[in-house]
Amino acid sequence: MVRHLFLFVLTNNFCSYQSSIPDSSPPKFLPGGRGPIYAISNAPFGILLVMPLPIDHLIHSRRKTVALIIQRDGTLMVRAPLRMSEAHIREFVQDHAEWIREKQAQAKASPPPSKKHYVNGETFLYLGREYPLTIVAPQRSALTFSANKFHLTNSKIPKARQVFIRWYKTQALAVISERVAFHANQNKFTWRKIRITSARTRWGSCSTNGTLSFTWRLVLAPPEVIDYVVVHELTHTQIRNHSPIFWRRVAEIIPEFKQHVSWLKKNGRFLTLGEE
Repeated sequence: MVRHLFLFVLTNNFCSYQSSIPDSSPPKFLPGGRGPIYAISNAPFGILLVMPLPIDHLIHSRRKTVALIIQRDGTLMVRAPLRMSEAHIREFVQDHAEWIREKQAQAKASPPPSKKHYVNGETFLYLGREYPLTIVAPQRSALTFSANKFHLTNSKIPKARQVFIRWYKTQALAVISERVAFHANQNKFTWRKIRITSARTRWGSCSTNGTLSFTWRLVLAPPEVIDYVVVHELTHTQIRNHSPIFWRRVAEIIPEFKQHVSWLKKNGRFLTLGEE
């Protein structure tokens, strides 16, 4: 029998705070690989071709690692270094095909977060707890929070989602800034500034110049989870990778950090206003 080797180099694009921890499952952040791309397996009567996984979104940026991100709808996003070739990216994806398919199946089987309607009694998350909404007569601020309730001016109902996002961003900056300052002072970290973003797939990030970025969605999580993400990014100001040394440093500050990573994996998709 003559064996044939078929090389696949496709041109179509195809993916939480995405972080990896040293456990038995393949991590989401890994160094890029090298070598030829191919997908074949032996079959009784010749060669069985295995089609590569499709990449739905491919983003190149000034990073040193490859991130595989399974989004809520099951699509695959890949974030890769600027100079990493498409062939190497696709090889990396194929090397982790089993993990990707497993996570895609989980995402597609999970019900999407329910859409918000902004009516009396509807609950909204803040710092890990749900609080009811009350529609009120015109007030000085479009949205306030007091007595464990949200108060939304009735005239702002048509733009309620934007009003909530603005409020969450303001609170996120205040809460996260305080936690960054606390952990930086306690553990001798230095940082440049804090940004609040609308990122949907990353809880936080740390730039090479020391800028810390966090999504406003993080303020919906419990305080201990916020602390974990803050410490994770502060640790990156000293250790620019997810090596064992990095995770040991995180564990020194937050020994139970794996619990918070698991919480984000399980509940992160609910930290939203729905249908985004």
